[in-house]
Amino acid sequence: MIREISPEGTDPSDVADSAAAGLSVPDPTAVPVRPAVSVLMVRDGETGLEVFVQHRVSTMDFAAGVVVFPGGRVDPSDEKRAESIEVGDPDVHALAWRSSSIAEVTDGWRVLLAAAVREVEEETGTVLDPSVLKPWANWVTPLGLPKRFDTYFYLAVVGEIQAPRHQTTEAHTSEWLPVAEILAEEASGRLKLMRPTLVLLAELSGYDSTAELIALDRRFDPVRPDFPA
Repeated sequence: MIREISPEGTDPSDVADSAAAGLSVPDPTAVPVRPAVSVLMVRDGETGLEVFVQHRVSTMDFAAGVVVFPGGRVDPSDEKRAESIEVGDPDVHALAWRSSSIAEVTDGWRVLLAAAVREVEEETGTVLDPSVLKPWANWVTPLGLPKRFDTYFYLAVVGEIQAPRHQTTEAHTSEWLPVAEILAEEASGRLKLMRPTLVLLAELSGYDSTAELIALDRRFDPVRPDFPA
């Protein structure tokens, strides 16, 4: 049973970034919103879906000590890498992000894919074919926090041959975990998740296999929550 997620600002996941909690932001509107990517790497496990996650170190200045998916900020170099990005149906990506701010950037979806491929390789050693990256969600950090990101989430079904591993200094551990286990550990307070991670894992828990996820006609709108008063 997945517990009900409380309204924005009252759920434990909303203060999971302990480094940012309580910090005063003189002018919240002046904090830049930086584009970022995050990849839900999933596989079929013995007891259901499993996802590859990273346990971030407690010294990070953002999302310290929380469980996250591989990913990071879009780098200026991704614009050059984007020129070589090819997928079977570009319209799938363009339409997925049509209501997001990246739609204002020419071929912005290519830049996102380039960033996602680069980040996954840097953090896990796995080189993903851009074609396996399925647009999944778009979350914008609420106004009022000292760091804000416009994060584009992708889902990628990963086979044994790709074998992601731990190779990032931003986390002390990277591992495959059952989706149900992560949610149970979060509910008990033994793991910390930021709100987007919690919500997306709760959604994944409603599916039994990667085949269902691949076949899913995913529709979503950007999540731009207001920062609670």
